[in-house]
Amino acid sequence: MTSYVVIGAGIVGLATAHRLLADRPGADVTVLEKETRVAAHQTGHNSGVIHAGVYYRPGSLKARLCHAGSRSMVEFCAAHGIPFQVCGKLIVATDPAELPRLSALHERARANGLATRLLTPAEAAEHEPRVACVAAIHVPSTGIVDFAAVCRMLAALVEQAGGQVRLGARVTAVRSRRGGGFVLSTTAGEVGADVLVNCAGLHADRVARLAGVVSPARIIPFRGEYHELVPGRRGLVRGLIYPVPDPQFPFLGVHLTRMIDGSVHAGPNAVLATAREGYRWRRVSVRDMAGIAGWPGMWRLGRQHLRYGLAEVRRSLSRRRFAADLARLVPELTAADIVPAGSGVRAQAVRRDGGLVDDFLVVARPGQVHVLNAPSPAATSSLEIAKHVVAQLPPG
Repeated sequence: MTSYVVIGAGIVGLATAHRLLADRPGADVTVLEKETRVAAHQTGHNSGVIHAGVYYRPGSLKARLCHAGSRSMVEFCAAHGIPFQVCGKLIVATDPAELPRLSALHERARANGLATRLLTPAEAAEHEPRVACVAAIHVPSTGIVDFAAVCRMLAALVEQAGGQVRLGARVTAVRSRRGGGFVLSTTAGEVGADVLVNCAGLHADRVARLAGVVSPARIIPFRGEYHELVPGRRGLVRGLIYPVPDPQFPFLGVHLTRMIDGSVHAGPNAVLATAREGYRWRRVSVRDMAGIAGWPGMWRLGRQHLRYGLAEVRRSLSRRRFAADLARLVPELTAADIVPAGSGVRAQAVRRDGGLVDDFLVVARPGQVHVLNAPSPAATSSLEIAKHVVAQLPPG
């Protein structure tokens, strides 16, 4: 019996364990998670959007796996009684200068196989009566869900199929085993495995190094800060309203999202985090900051996008500025209408030359596979990423 260890109990790790047990019945599958709960980091701190696949370069892994994943995620939730809603979304141009980018985005969505529509302001108002725009794209297949709930179901299914999800087990060392395979030292004891799968998210590059694999990029943490509309103003937003994104960046700009619980979240922005798990400005890791400062790609990235970064920091420090950007989408919104609603941290891989890795990055070596870049839309795409990863593993 082949034994597999999956590192990380976020949605990608749990989906991979679930796929292993489905494709290879009787396999010995263990998931190791350093936290005391599943979905503790990226998966549990996002906006809960089932993305359709509008933004991604046609033919890329992101485009293909997101398009397929938006369907398989909805099917999974329907099959297992997880609340979700396919509510659609608007991507709106608020200035005539944005119209060429909106048109290019519409063409990209069509190239990715999506049934999107270009709307006039009057047509956009039929979907979102309070929105302000000069034109919009309607994406009907976008949905919302609680991805942490998806993780809890995946963990239960893994255990029902005979796998293990071991919490509180941080991997501290990996050594090759004589005759093949690995021995992993963890804070909960040693674990042996024939095959290693690294889905460690914010720490994926570090886990790869433990296993002797040098990542072509380093994880740089970007904090995304959310606000939410006060209950009396939630009626201003029916579903999801996004701005036209800047194609130079992987971030989509602050947007408005009705969550599955009925609340309406606003954000996130994108500022450099002071720790890989830096959900607050006061959370500072000397090790993580030294790693950021010591990576040449970070300095090159900073020089290229200094103005953008400073604008994000100013918005982080000023609720008035944050509200002003939201008011470009829904003019009635003011600073009095929003309150802080927590943060997430995006694990963004940055190359040595300062380029952002703009696609999913999966590296395979004999007996091991490392998922080294899987930010949004990884949650949407997770069931498909799992298929992609398992297909690269040696036969069980």
